[in-house]
Amino acid sequence: MLESLKQKVYEANMELPKRGLITYTWGNVSGIDRETGYFVIKPSGVDYDLLKPEDMVVMDLEGNKIEGHLNPSSDTPTHIELYKAYPEIGGVVHTHSPWATSWAQAGRYIPCYGTTHADYFYGDIPCARLLTENEIEENYEKNTGLVIVETIGDENPLFVPGILCSNHGPFTWGKDAHDAVHNAVVLEEVAKMASCTESINKSSSKAPQSMQDKHFMRKHGPNAYYGQTNE
Repeated sequence: MLESLKQKVYEANMELPKRGLITYTWGNVSGIDRETGYFVIKPSGVDYDLLKPEDMVVMDLEGNKIEGHLNPSSDTPTHIELYKAYPEIGGVVHTHSPWATSWAQAGRYIPCYGTTHADYFYGDIPCARLLTENEIEENYEKNTGLVIVETIGDENPLFVPGILCSNHGPFTWGKDAHDAVHNAVVLEEVAKMASCTESINKSSSKAPQSMQDKHFMRKHGPNAYYGQTNE
């Protein structure tokens, strides 16, 4: 079932160690098939050196395992809440990449200091509030997803395709699993750049809004002109 999606999600997962985003098993990627309503996700705690496409687990949006010989990622309920809230999302990634996680542990959003950030994220990268004690004790992973949705609200999730969870780490998403990984790589680089910017000048100002608008919209707006056309 969903063999093509399993292969794509497997390949997307293997990008995480390749891009230096994870240590050991500290990450997961999923991708959804909107026609069936099923999604494919990495199994829990399996070493990337041992991971195979057939190890991917097929789940439904109610949290039921549809196919797979292994248990799904422990972060599966978080992925579910994102897929349920935002039909635009086709893939979700969670890592503990060090620069982005450092901002999450500090409980800080990442200001848009320059055009690298603005090319991919429209405005500051938000940091979700800390979960309450009850939210941590009961349905922790589901509540993580709910607090992400609470933070993003009705905004277009593809305009800010990532978030920091306080004292935890980053989640990113995209049109598919590979796009979500791409955004995870960009988020880590942007977090590193923002850290270096503040270390050089603690009083750094955000990029002018006109510059932010220009760089984001030329790639993602209705009249985008960055890159090659299909004509």
